[in-house]
Amino acid sequence: MKSGQQEAIKIGFAYVGVVLGAGFSTGQEILQFFTNFGKWSYAAAILSALVIMFVGRQAAKLGNHIDAESHLDPTYVLFGKTFGKVVDVVLIFFLYGVMVIMLAGGGSAFQESFGVPAWLGSLIMMLAVMVTLMMGFDKILTALGAVTPFLIAIVLIIAAVNMFSPSVPFSDVGQYIDPSVTSPGPWWFSAITYSGIVMAMAFSILSIVGAQSDRHKIARRGGLYGGVILLVLLLLMNGGLLAQIDTTNMAELPTLMLAREIHPILGFALTIVMLLVIYNTAVGMLYPFLSRFWVPYSRRYAIALFIALVAGYILSLVGFVDLVNFVYPLLGYLGLLIGLMLAVRWIQNKFTKKKLL
Repeated sequence: MKSGQQEAIKIGFAYVGVVLGAGFSTGQEILQFFTNFGKWSYAAAILSALVIMFVGRQAAKLGNHIDAESHLDPTYVLFGKTFGKVVDVVLIFFLYGVMVIMLAGGGSAFQESFGVPAWLGSLIMMLAVMVTLMMGFDKILTALGAVTPFLIAIVLIIAAVNMFSPSVPFSDVGQYIDPSVTSPGPWWFSAITYSGIVMAMAFSILSIVGAQSDRHKIARRGGLYGGVILLVLLLLMNGGLLAQIDTTNMAELPTLMLAREIHPILGFALTIVMLLVIYNTAVGMLYPFLSRFWVPYSRRYAIALFIALVAGYILSLVGFVDLVNFVYPLLGYLGLLIGLMLAVRWIQNKFTKKKLL
């Protein structure tokens, strides 16, 4: 395999590793945005993945083209300096806020899975993130992508077992769906909203990853591969949950329930993967937050990393998570706006003489 192809796959795996956090691995996001639309859930998953695939590709291309060191320059390119400053502030808030949520989620996951006190679980997660972010960027990228193959394997097993022996025939799923848990609006709007959340979370890290690529083509291909992997995972996860919709809608951690029903070892493996994707998202949010203000791996970067994580750990214990969750819908709208601007620039490149990317 050519080194360029390997790098593109590495980028794709890292992309998936960052954006698929606890909500995806537990199945709750999929139930909310896709599965409870019943037969239309597959169309929603395909539409969402296609949008993510296109926008991820364009974000990585833009980062490579302008050699972005953070999301700031791509943001100015897309929105201009005046409105770009507003977008920058919102992105900074959410990058840090989502990292805090991941520290809190890591503590809860450790407590539920292993009986470790939540404060200690969050502390373990914080230390793991700190060690990772002192590594070189290439090692960070490897760490972000390492969990993706394991997530694919586990989701494939869960989906295959349940889709081949469903408790609810596909023709009857409409009797068990719960529209009250879906996001407002029709299936296609839910799909696009999910795409917006993913894009807002991924835009900063994709801009940096794209800039780190040796060639424009590799950056573009890496974003595309990430979208393809997301498409496969969304379809598989949705299929597994839909096949057991009579019970998954009642479970707090539906995928973990399905995994444990297949075999306790699979349930344990999924628990580990859930912790790893939480860790991935924390790393993927904090690195672009830090690189926005400080030169990576400099002395100031190291000091800021320590302060940001200690402050984040404290905030994860005192209710800051509730504040971020309260304004979380803004993240989806921001992602849709970023995606729209990237699409406009692509159209201008394709159908006008003025080349912008």
